Amino acid sequence: MKSDAVKKGVQQAPHRSLFHALGMTKEELERPLVGIVSSYNEIVPGHMNLDKIVDAVKQGVAMAGGTPVVFPAVAVCDGIAMGHIGMKYSLVTRDLIADSTESMALAHQFDALVMVPNCDKNVPGLLMAAARINVPTVFVSGGPMMAGHVQGHKTSLSSMFEAVGAYSAGKMTQQEVEEFENQACPTCGSCSGMYTANSMNCLTEVLGMGLQGNGTIPAVYSARIRLAKQAGMKVMEMYEKNIRPRDIMTEDAILNALTVDMALGCSTNSMLHLPAIAHEIGMDFDITFANEISEKTPNLCHLAPAGPTYMEDLNEAGGVYAVMHELDKKGLLHTDCMTVTGKTVGENIKDCENKNPQVIRPIENPYSETGGLAVLTGNLAPDGSVVKRSAVVAEMMVHEGPARIFESDEEACEAILGGKINPGDVVVIRYEGPKGGPGMREMLNPTSAIAGMGLGESVALITDGRFSGASRGASIGHVSPEAAVGGPIALLKEGDKIRIDIPNLKLEAALTEEELAGRRAQWQPRQPKVTTGYLARYAAMVTSGNRGAILEIPK
Repeated sequence: MKSDAVKKGVQQAPHRSLFHALGMTKEELERPLVGIVSSYNEIVPGHMNLDKIVDAVKQGVAMAGGTPVVFPAVAVCDGIAMGHIGMKYSLVTRDLIADSTESMALAHQFDALVMVPNCDKNVPGLLMAAARINVPTVFVSGGPMMAGHVQGHKTSLSSMFEAVGAYSAGKMTQQEVEEFENQACPTCGSCSGMYTANSMNCLTEVLGMGLQGNGTIPAVYSARIRLAKQAGMKVMEMYEKNIRPRDIMTEDAILNALTVDMALGCSTNSMLHLPAIAHEIGMDFDITFANEISEKTPNLCHLAPAGPTYMEDLNEAGGVYAVMHELDKKGLLHTDCMTVTGKTVGENIKDCENKNPQVIRPIENPYSETGGLAVLTGNLAPDGSVVKRSAVVAEMMVHEGPARIFESDEEACEAILGGKINPGDVVVIRYEGPKGGPGMREMLNPTSAIAGMGLGESVALITDGRFSGASRGASIGHVSPEAAVGGPIALLKEGDKIRIDIPNLKLEAALTEEELAGRRAQWQPRQPKVTTGYLARYAAMVTSGNRGAILEIPK
């Protein structure tokens, strides 16, 4: 056992004395030590139930002959952090989570791990850590929130943000906004649409690191508690078979995740997190090859914010495995990949039929023949940009308009809500990338304001920042290189014509190479917005959005 390094022999007598101080018995020390990484806290709605999930995991581990030991991981609520300095601290926690989990697991020599995440950054952060630590590991999330109900219709957090824009446009009363406020988020869990948290929990299933239902069983269902017990028992099976994360998270498994991402219509944030996870297994993930996968992968789901269905509906329709079963009909998956079930992908999905073709379109009748995400390139984004095309209305798939330049999220929101943005405009928010932000803030406030004010069919938004999974419309993020390093987005001027052509995967400014070169020669780097603390260290090490905003030691 790996933990023998802290349990066996005379030299480890001092170590054992500290275990005794924890109240552990000799019998417990003779069993494998299983670390349970708990993301529980009392500020994130998706995490308020994780204490119950962790208790269930502990029971499962103990029933299967292990000694469970809990330690924490941090987590930020992106919704509460939205629209102010707090959002600078969202993406950056992904690396804090990975680093701290690596530190705890290796410092204490755990034999196996169960990861208990739920929301946006702690899912990929823990997947990154799992690949680094590489001891038998199983994931079990806290589960999605149930949809809200307002005026007889299901709703969610994205509708809540859009209600603010509708109020500013005079389309909703304050009383109606308050009704949304009180009913949009009715239970604990990760917000109820196919936003980033649910995207990553679903893709954890696809990667093979979570059991069936990990991404879709609602947080309030007792089935979630049963799943947690099964995860605790399953990790002991993984330990006995010595099946480790790098046996599971292979290059083929990453490609499976990207394929299912396209079918589900996941958050654009997955195009930050999958490259970062791939980096941990030594895979060079070029985001532009997403287009190759997207071209042959049909989009089968329109979950909120792209459509009127929610995570609870996907769960009832058969969940992630049912989507994978549809994709396998055209041979789009690598079915020989190993998973934490101890079986291959093919064995897992063979009997998982689609129970509701209104929620999961049959592969013969998709929403589109191409996937939910697209990577756009051109003279404005030489290294790529990302759009959730399954959430773009037909009128905005091709768009040309004047650039309206803003240097921050707040400036753009003020202009949008102040009625200063006109139909046809292209809102440009720059210096919000990984280095420039720093922290690559989400732009849910401006995208929601555009939608809420009725401009979603006539106004586009591009940024070197990123978007919440709750964003919809012609919202193009991750523009790389970012403004802070002199990318072309930094060279734009008010009124420059911007052309967006999603079907042809192009993002262009109507500027010649000579004009761009002249502006580049005059461009000067800006002083960093933050010069102390974690954000300053992060900005010094972080790479561009097209590389997943991974951290590298500066050369």
